[in-house]
Amino acid sequence: MTLLWIPLLPLLGVLVPALTGSRGRPLCTLATAVLPAIALAMTLAQLPALGAGDIPRVSLSWVPQLGLDLAFRLDGLSLLFNVLILGIGLLIILYAHYYLDASENYARFYAYLILFMASMVGIAMADNLLVLWFFWELTSLSSFLLIGFWSHRSEARKGARMAMTVTGAGGLALLAGFLLLGDIVGSLDMQVVLESGETILADPRYPLMLVLVLLGAFAKSAQFPFHFWLPHAMAAPTPVSAYLHSATMVKAGIFLMARLHPAIAGSELWSAIVTVIGIVTMVYAAWFALIKADLKGILAFSTVSHLGLITVLLGIGSPMAVLAALFHILNHATFKAALFMCSGIIDHEAGTRDLARLGKLAKAMPVTCVVMSITGAAMAGVPLFNGFISKEMFFTEALETHAFGGLSLVLPVLATIGGVLSVAYSARLVHAVFFSPPRHAPPKTPHEPPHLMRAPAELLAVLCILVGLFPALMATWLMAPAVEAVLLEPLEFHLALWHGFNLPLAMSAVALVAGVITYILHRKIRQFVRDFPPRDASRIFEGVIQCIGDRAERITECVDNASLQRFMTLLLTASLVVGAIGLAQMDTLTGAKGNQPVDGVLLVGALLLVFTGIGTAITHRHRLISLLMLSVVGLLVSLTFARFSAPDLALTQLSVEVVTMILLMLALFFLPQKTPRESTPARALRDLVLCTGLGGVIAGLNYTVLTRDTESISDFFLDNSVPGGGGHNVVNVILVDFRGFDTLGEITVLAIAGLAIFKLLNRLRLFMPHSDSEGRIWAPDRYPMILTTISQTVLPLALLVSVFIFLRGHNQPGGGFIAGLITAVGLILVYMARGVAWTQKRLDFPYQPVAILGVGVAALTGFGSWLFGAPFLTSSFGHFHIPLIGDIELATAMLFDLGVYLAVVGATLMILANLGKVTTPHRPAKEDHDATERGLHRTDDPTPDGKETV
Repeated sequence: MTLLWIPLLPLLGVLVPALTGSRGRPLCTLATAVLPAIALAMTLAQLPALGAGDIPRVSLSWVPQLGLDLAFRLDGLSLLFNVLILGIGLLIILYAHYYLDASENYARFYAYLILFMASMVGIAMADNLLVLWFFWELTSLSSFLLIGFWSHRSEARKGARMAMTVTGAGGLALLAGFLLLGDIVGSLDMQVVLESGETILADPRYPLMLVLVLLGAFAKSAQFPFHFWLPHAMAAPTPVSAYLHSATMVKAGIFLMARLHPAIAGSELWSAIVTVIGIVTMVYAAWFALIKADLKGILAFSTVSHLGLITVLLGIGSPMAVLAALFHILNHATFKAALFMCSGIIDHEAGTRDLARLGKLAKAMPVTCVVMSITGAAMAGVPLFNGFISKEMFFTEALETHAFGGLSLVLPVLATIGGVLSVAYSARLVHAVFFSPPRHAPPKTPHEPPHLMRAPAELLAVLCILVGLFPALMATWLMAPAVEAVLLEPLEFHLALWHGFNLPLAMSAVALVAGVITYILHRKIRQFVRDFPPRDASRIFEGVIQCIGDRAERITECVDNASLQRFMTLLLTASLVVGAIGLAQMDTLTGAKGNQPVDGVLLVGALLLVFTGIGTAITHRHRLISLLMLSVVGLLVSLTFARFSAPDLALTQLSVEVVTMILLMLALFFLPQKTPRESTPARALRDLVLCTGLGGVIAGLNYTVLTRDTESISDFFLDNSVPGGGGHNVVNVILVDFRGFDTLGEITVLAIAGLAIFKLLNRLRLFMPHSDSEGRIWAPDRYPMILTTISQTVLPLALLVSVFIFLRGHNQPGGGFIAGLITAVGLILVYMARGVAWTQKRLDFPYQPVAILGVGVAALTGFGSWLFGAPFLTSSFGHFHIPLIGDIELATAMLFDLGVYLAVVGATLMILANLGKVTTPHRPAKEDHDATERGLHRTDDPTPDGKETV
């Protein structure tokens, strides 16, 4: 479990800046660095185990059905990246302490930075493909927050969106590749994947999987043609740029290719794609690094170029090429982080990063000059610095590869050209800033920064020298375990500064001399570049996104004309075609079960159902008559359920039908009694044909299914209803026990919907007509005596029946849902008979808490099972003897059913009572006067003194 704390500590560290931000920047910086430092120490503590050949692993079951475990490993490759991520991350935290302005929200910046760090540590240590992908996407999210940290700047917002779009799209491709890879191997476990290289290469889906995985890796590591997002990420604060380019984000794609190297490398397709993309990226980006005039722009393109170099080495794939790739990852991280820090120092102290306004800074900033000269020489591959050794190894592998037959000679030539350009832009970076005279004065008088701001860059510069002079120091404790993790076997090698006079050394010499000459001729190169119009990648990207949006809007306008009829026609037509095709492929519709006998009652019910359904459609323009027809349909459906031994469904359908009819009657008050004829005869004929055809297909499908024997889960519920749930009413046991979680979700949705409708209707005032469409005034007796008298009798009877239905629900037809609807119907009848004001005066309590209490009672019933070590919503039951009552069965499911009852009552009354309040009509003043003269006082009309008349 110790291993689990290495990724967990940085993740917990995200909270530290929020807790210490108010106590000052020094304390916040120190506190932020504590957990990453502990994680780094815990990483280094695993060195003895790695040296002994062990690979520490930890795994916690997460979603076993998907093969997803929270699994981490720490092999040599993870160790190398953890040292870079955590070590350089700590230096970045110290550097950012001095770089950020006093007005900046440094706590938020540190939180984003630690989240970025934690996501990269997660990638490096993930031992499951889906866990790796989760942290992969987390790097995209955290980098989006960091790049857009200065959100008041347009270029920051655009750069963040561009990075998120490109890397997010690559992440989707990577997810598809991972799922395909897991399907090929049969597991998402990283160790199983790494050991299944032969199986993967032999699978016919390998090419598709490889392309998808490489798309994700290339997009994240800014390889051609996805390179354009990285230079625009320079809108981020320099500490972010230094971290992103050296140890995080862009190294994620490189890490992925190295991690999966044993599984997916070794094929000609791998060598062709990876090597070609890498060499093109290396040369292409090096050229743009040479012609850029912004310090961070030069460094950004140089990063892309060096990532291309590493990609070429991984594409070559030989053991020494893998060693060179991993060694250059280490070297690049050290000199690139230092170079970005120096760039930020110059920007911070001189007020600009434009080379045209920088120059002759060696006297004003001598220490920064030395640091930048050392790290620039390392980037150029000058002897005695670490970059020279890994570049020599790159030239050696470029010469020795024969992956492309006769075209293998092109690779060393392009590698040398990349080396020439690397020397040229490195020389320009140092000379133009510190020794060449500026063309324009900088905004501020430059001077050296505080020593601790320089200290991280100075430490990295010292490492560039030490590794360059004594490369064997890195070989034992970092390089050897990392290479073994990638190759899955130990590799005997020796890193040294001098290997004698050979062709790679000659290539290095050519690169150095030609690179210096190229820099000297830089003025002519600039003149050549001016002949070509510049292309801003951000504008091209925004233009493409805008074009996609415009095209999508046009297509939507063509398809979506806001016509519900058109949508329904297309949907029903598609359903008709699909269903008809399925039926046409069957030899016979009648199955082995045959048909059930038809008696007179069924025939009469079916005919009534057909005629009332047709009548509902025909009379739809006369809404009240159509509603009456629809109520007959609902009643017949309830009787059909009862006829076919489904009393629970019959009771539910009948109760829902009553509530629905009341709701529709209240809603129809605001609608005209008749609607105009809008459908043309041709459209009506179309609808008739479509509905007839669809009805025939649905009937055919039902007939086909009902006349065949099908496997059903109903036997399980029938067998386990009594022993598992303690009830003979299988439907109720399913609702409150076997599928209780579904029911809890449903009543939660019902309560939320009731609250939403209550808020919409509360204090709503609509135009309320006092007569019908033909001018007939509503009856002056708003609350008829017969209705009020019946309601006084029906309400207690309804409450009594609802209690009876509730109590018998576990063993007989009934339950909380039906009982709640019966209670709601009885109360709504009182509202209709007596009026809202009269009823609410006597039922003086709100319905919102009732619905919320119902959901709470149901949920607490589920939580209560945890107290006894049982799964959520597990019910218990037993038989008890109660004096004067006798033996009775009690089940905890009754409490859950009580929650359902309260939720249904509260939600239903919230909707219907408020809708009834909205529909209370106001009669004209003359009519009110006439009614007063006749002594007809409304029971809900307040008197002038504010009191109701009785």
